[in-house]
Amino acid sequence: MNSAEWHARIELRGRVTGAGFLITPSTVLTCAHVVGDGEELAVSFTELPGTPPVPARVVAHGGWSGGAADPGDLAVLELDREMPIAPAALAPVGAAHGTPPRKLVVYGYPAGYDEGTLAEYRVTAPQLIRREWLQLEAWHAGGQPLAPGFSGAAVTLADTGEVIGMVTAAADAPRVRTGRMMPTQVMARYWPALQGLVPTSDHTTADRARLRALVETAARAGVDCDPVRLYSAAADPFDPPPPEEGFDSLWSAALFVLCELDGPGAARTVARFADRLEALLHTPAAAPAAPDWSPILVELGHSGAGDGLVRVEVSAYSEGRRHPVDSGTVEQHRLHAYVQDRIEAAFRYLTPGADELVAFALPRDWLDWPVDRWESAPDDATPLGCLYPLVVTDHARRKASTRHVLTRAWKRLDAVPGARLHRVECGGPEEPGRLRMRLRRPDACLAGFGTDPVASRTRPHFDVSLTAPAPVIVWSRGGCGSGQEDCAGADGCTGKAFLDALDSCVAAVPPAELPRYVLALREEAHAEEDHWARGIQLLWDDPRVFADPHAVAAAHAGSPVA
Repeated sequence: MNSAEWHARIELRGRVTGAGFLITPSTVLTCAHVVGDGEELAVSFTELPGTPPVPARVVAHGGWSGGAADPGDLAVLELDREMPIAPAALAPVGAAHGTPPRKLVVYGYPAGYDEGTLAEYRVTAPQLIRREWLQLEAWHAGGQPLAPGFSGAAVTLADTGEVIGMVTAAADAPRVRTGRMMPTQVMARYWPALQGLVPTSDHTTADRARLRALVETAARAGVDCDPVRLYSAAADPFDPPPPEEGFDSLWSAALFVLCELDGPGAARTVARFADRLEALLHTPAAAPAAPDWSPILVELGHSGAGDGLVRVEVSAYSEGRRHPVDSGTVEQHRLHAYVQDRIEAAFRYLTPGADELVAFALPRDWLDWPVDRWESAPDDATPLGCLYPLVVTDHARRKASTRHVLTRAWKRLDAVPGARLHRVECGGPEEPGRLRMRLRRPDACLAGFGTDPVASRTRPHFDVSLTAPAPVIVWSRGGCGSGQEDCAGADGCTGKAFLDALDSCVAAVPPAELPRYVLALREEAHAEEDHWARGIQLLWDDPRVFADPHAVAAAHAGSPVA
């Protein structure tokens, strides 16, 4: 029960009507009487706070006729999207019974408990009522009674968290703490697909738990393996072959092992499958290849024709060649739309299969512009920085001498396993001249600022970082705003907190991977309002990624760089 994310709350037209449980990444089981006519149906996962309700529709029905004692009170819901949740694990048939009785736990949503509450029960006897239900009785006389809101809830074994059935009814008498459960073998009678999810009794609880834990770990880690090969390597000669269509996931292969294999050799196959998966999890992954960047360069500059006008040029780079897309002088209120349209057009020139990179070349006093927050398209409010790796660079660093020094630095950084951070605290305790010396050392890589360096007391340190030149500069637009010497490094300083988090994150990230890594940080920060990386700005420019602007200056005399 420790991992309860698969517990579901069923909502009909915005009103909570009962419970359910996730049985595949996109399938939820509940009672037919919980979903009513199935219109405007949604499912919430209360153990994932902040996750919005997921639209759902009824795709299978047990044939329930509407009466309290009518059979077939089962509904199968298909979610609008797959959930990143490990589905509920089912117990073997008959696992609800034992001597002494096994404690069962139910998670429901009665009135007053929108977040859910627990009830403890046990099975009165193994006898099925009308071949349909097992009777439940309270574990404690004064415990939580079953009530409206528990219908459709999974009944789980208290010690393993495995599902043995579903609550369908509670006693009408106020002081009688009993109810009814539809066990999984009866549910499978109405929905045959469930049969392939119920494990056989030939596997021990420990073996089932170990295999499921390994599969969950592999799924979270994104382990890349062929489930068919993994099963074939573990299977005995007399085990059934894998399905002709193969397995669509590691989960499918694990369920096949647990649910389709029986007999004396089943436990050995489960153990071998788990051993091979565990070995795979502990095998160091090969280092990923450096990104093959195919960038789109958006150059913005002062037009010279007025404060409200911006000079824009958009280019695409493919296999070392620069392809002009468009250029013009644009009013500031039209700038976002102009850039959106030209970035979309630039994608036509990118090398197929290469890693896209959006780079903004800006005047120094514009380097803090939140271009990563600009909407990606008129009909898509996703920020550019949450859709593509996005960096900024300084116009002045495009001159030949700076490009020469930066190229030499990046050749050295190709062999560096992580980005070493040189901290510039918000109060600027280090003299700018000393900072220049540090950033020109062979091991220099990344200068990190805890505050907006463009318009703060650390501006001299920022200018030095640009001209040293530091290959990478990172800062927080939402960092410490005081800029006072007595704030530098003090506990509670937002700038210090930013640098601490940044240092711990980038230490293992190769410098060439930073644009892609910052993309992931921006996606997280977009979903979490108080994320430390909200407002992160990345200045990153490897000259080898971009063609020499001076080589094409004659063709682009109007460019702000030229």
